[in-house]
Amino acid sequence: MKQVYFLIIILSGTILTGCGIGGGNNSGEVVGVRQRSFRATTPLNMVYIKGGTFLMGQTDQDVTFAQTAQTKQVTVAPFFMDETEISNSKYKQFVFWVRDSIAISNYLNDPKYYYQPKKGAAADANGRKYINWEYVAKNGVFSTRGKGASANQQKLQGMYYQGDDRVFDRNEIDVRMLKYNYAMFTLRDASNYRNDKTKRRSDFILRDTVAVYPDTLVWLNDFSYAANEPMVEGYFSHPAYRNYPVVGVTWRQARAFTAWRTRLNEAAKFKRKLPPNQPFTLPNEAEFEYAARGGRVGTDYPWGGPYIKNAKGCLMANFKPGRGNYTDDGGAYTVNVRSYFPNDFGLYNMAGNVSEWTLSAYDESASTFVHDLAPTFNYEAKASDPEVLKRKVVRGGSWKDIGYFLQNSTRTFEYQDTSKSYIGFRCVTPFLGRDLHDRR
Repeated sequence: MKQVYFLIIILSGTILTGCGIGGGNNSGEVVGVRQRSFRATTPLNMVYIKGGTFLMGQTDQDVTFAQTAQTKQVTVAPFFMDETEISNSKYKQFVFWVRDSIAISNYLNDPKYYYQPKKGAAADANGRKYINWEYVAKNGVFSTRGKGASANQQKLQGMYYQGDDRVFDRNEIDVRMLKYNYAMFTLRDASNYRNDKTKRRSDFILRDTVAVYPDTLVWLNDFSYAANEPMVEGYFSHPAYRNYPVVGVTWRQARAFTAWRTRLNEAAKFKRKLPPNQPFTLPNEAEFEYAARGGRVGTDYPWGGPYIKNAKGCLMANFKPGRGNYTDDGGAYTVNVRSYFPNDFGLYNMAGNVSEWTLSAYDESASTFVHDLAPTFNYEAKASDPEVLKRKVVRGGSWKDIGYFLQNSTRTFEYQDTSKSYIGFRCVTPFLGRDLHDRR
């Protein structure tokens, strides 16, 4: 798959002489570089969140007396956000992409699955090959029908569980093999060490390998003495749950998904000769709270407040409304990602259903030291770091939480390598260019 890299060179106080320096302009005037026009468009299944100022933090009594969400006026720039939590179906696209990549690269080694040089064109000088995903979509790697299917099945036997790990001699993918390798530039680290002459560019490139398959056993691990075996066996794999929020993913898996989604978008835009969007990421905690409030001021919940029921007595989200009562809101566990009414920004389930990972690291006193413009606190925890440095902010409350955790201002945390049956995520991407509402 082709990748595009942009190199920006800034020359300060330098005089260039010679022919052709004018960049094609012979008038002697500065006219800028010729570029394609660009206007931001809303990505599929995302909504535009107009930037603004709001009071971030507690709007009601701090019943836990934790004092971790003190009120602070902050400003957030405009961005795009997924209108729903990432569903099982969307996350499964990521899992299948990783599965097929491994199958093609490590087992099949069949030229027809790769882009071929055009007639007369030289092969890649570095020996790189790029998978032709259009061909893969029409000729499934693991398909049992069609020409070559039998030969593929024989070559792919190594990807299935072997020996005593097999059940009824079924061919089941060994999900431990499904790992995604990616790299990203850590701009914050580069900024912190910009004057350190001993550092190289490679010191600021984060490389990670993440097992991408969700931990389906969370349905048993999270609840002692609960008969949740049906959820273990079917929640991620059965089509009945395809539009339910993915769970059992760690913070690192969620970030790997955003890296893959960015790569997918860049490849599509490059093929159409369009400028790529900014990278997809997890929302930071200020973006999440601002989006959850939906433009409302001083409200407790995404739908307003202060009540968790509407005038007809209907519950407004999927949570635990009583002691041991999980079904009054319409679902014993999670529900469809488009359940209930969206907030005023058009976002579904910003409270309830599943809690959501954010990009921000958790610190009890973060509100006292983060900036008031685009505030966030980030820390790239290493494997050797103590557990306290591996905490990531979780927002929104879930299907198993009481109403307090559904409040816009409530913040809690989970460890970045931990997966839960009640934590999912959604993505954001920055807005580029002029405001969508500015038609001048």
